[in-house]
Amino acid sequence: MVISSCRKDTVPLVPPGQDTAWTISYPGHFPTPVYNFENNPLTKEGFELGRKLFFDRILSANNTVSCSSCHLPEAAFAQRGHDLSHGIRGNLGIRNSQPIFNMMWNTSFFWDGGSNHIEVQPINPITHPDEMGNTLEQAVKAVNEVAAYREAFKKVFNKDQADTEGIMKALAQYMCFMISAGSKYDKIQQGVAGYQFSQNEERGYMLFKQHCNSCHTEPLFTDHSFRNNGLALLPNTKGAIDLGRGVITHLDSASYYKFRVPTLRNLKYTSPFMHDGRYETVSVVLEHYRKHVQQTPNLDPQLAHGIPLSDREKDDLLSFLNTLNDDNFVANPAFRMP
Repeated sequence: MVISSCRKDTVPLVPPGQDTAWTISYPGHFPTPVYNFENNPLTKEGFELGRKLFFDRILSANNTVSCSSCHLPEAAFAQRGHDLSHGIRGNLGIRNSQPIFNMMWNTSFFWDGGSNHIEVQPINPITHPDEMGNTLEQAVKAVNEVAAYREAFKKVFNKDQADTEGIMKALAQYMCFMISAGSKYDKIQQGVAGYQFSQNEERGYMLFKQHCNSCHTEPLFTDHSFRNNGLALLPNTKGAIDLGRGVITHLDSASYYKFRVPTLRNLKYTSPFMHDGRYETVSVVLEHYRKHVQQTPNLDPQLAHGIPLSDREKDDLLSFLNTLNDDNFVANPAFRMP
C-alpha cells in the first residue's frame, strides 16, 4: 500500500524479501519525518496489529478503556466535546486529549512534552491511574491470553509472545501511518488544479503569516516548542495550577506554564481547545489573543500585547483556518475500528 503524494522521495518500510510491501509517501511541502521506521519496518500486518490494539480495551486494567476512548476517529483522533480526558472508572484527567495525526514529525508528545519518542509515548496512558490504570506487565499478560494476538506477534515480529516492545512498535506503525495532508491548503500548496484561496481565505493567510506562523509553523502548523500563551492560571481538577512543561523540568522555573504548541490542522473536529479545553470554539480562542492575554510569568514575548485583529481580520483568519480541515482523513475507513 502507498500513501500517494507528489513527493518523489519515499520511505522504504519493508526489508527486501518480505511479501507485504508498504511505502509511505508524504507531500512535497512537508519536511522529512523525525521517525523513519528504520528499527520498526512497516508491514500491513504490523499496521493492522497496531490498529486492533488501539481500539481494544484489553490494555486497560478493567477492560473498559481503549486508546480510542479519548482519541476518536470522527474527531481527528481527539475527544470532541470533552474539555478533559475521561479514563478508567470515570476518572477525569487534567488535560484535553490531543488529536493524533502527522505523528512522524513530532519531536515530543503530550502537552508537557513528557515523552520524546512515539515508541515510548503509549506507556504513559496505559499506566496512568486516571487513564487506563494498568501496569505494563498486566497489559502484556492480557494480550498474550488471546491466541489471535500471539499469532499476530509471531507473524509481525517473529516473537512467540507479545512483549512491551512489540506492543509499542505496533501502535507506532498504526499511528504514524495516519497522515493528514489532504486539506484545501495542502492541495493549493501542491498546485492541484481547481483549488485556490477565496479572497477572504487569502487575506486570512496573509494575517496568519504575519501573526501566527512563528509558533504554528507551516506546513505542520506547529513548531513543536513550549510556550506560555497568556492563559489565566486556573486550578485543575486536582486543585493545582498546571505547570505545563515545568512538570517535566521540575526545578526549571523558566519552563513553568508553558505548553506544547498544538497543530492548527483539523480544528473543525477537535474542539474544545487549549491544554485544559477551556475554549469551545476557534472564535473564542481568537478573542483570547485579541483581548484577554494575561501577563503571567514566562509569557511568550510575542504575546506581550496580544494579537491586534479587527473584526474583519478575525473573520478572514477564521476563513483561512477552515482550509486546514482534512475531511477525507477523518472519514478514512482504514483508520477506523477493525
